[in-house]
Amino acid sequence: MTEKENKIVPKDGQPQSKKDRIKAEIIEWVESLFIAFIIAMFIRTFFIQPFKIPSESMTPTLIKHDRLMVNKLDYGPKVPFTKKRIPGFKKMKRGDVMVFVFPGDNKRDFIKRLVAFGGETVEINDGKLFINGRIIEEKWAQKRYYYNFGEYAQSGIKTKVPEGNVFVLGDNSASSHDSRYWGFVPEVNIVGRAEFIFWPFKRIRWINEN
Repeated sequence: MTEKENKIVPKDGQPQSKKDRIKAEIIEWVESLFIAFIIAMFIRTFFIQPFKIPSESMTPTLIKHDRLMVNKLDYGPKVPFTKKRIPGFKKMKRGDVMVFVFPGDNKRDFIKRLVAFGGETVEINDGKLFINGRIIEEKWAQKRYYYNFGEYAQSGIKTKVPEGNVFVLGDNSASSHDSRYWGFVPEVNIVGRAEFIFWPFKRIRWINEN
């Protein structure tokens, strides 16, 4: 192939070698991938984020290896590298299944059900959950037996949740490492509300309070 045959004439009329054309295409691909990465990180930081369930602590609501999407807009996404949170569209409510950064290790994410807010008292008596002395009668609580495991859930003891924190429990109380053992979750640690399971295919569903 001659030098003349190896050149391509672009729209501006200036000849361009095959080597230059390949280089330009590579640069264009790199730019596209970089933009796609920035968009993906923006969505992950401020809108939704995928998570994989690592244990059986939320059975039967969530089972091991379920993959789900967490909505960060409801409670308001956190501003990266700060403790500030952008105002959300909804307030946290009792019974929400949520993902949070584990208070004992900021490199680990946990998923549990929110049962009590700051200022409230929590008591587990005969398998039932009591908040401020009142039994919780919602379906998500009545369908489960809660065990008096851990320092913060001893029988006959009412545990008061500090302001700015929440108390969380796993739906599979017999094998859940939750607030009964290690205490409270600072609200700043909350990542978002678990919305729906997207994999495996047969498990696709919205995550509700039941």
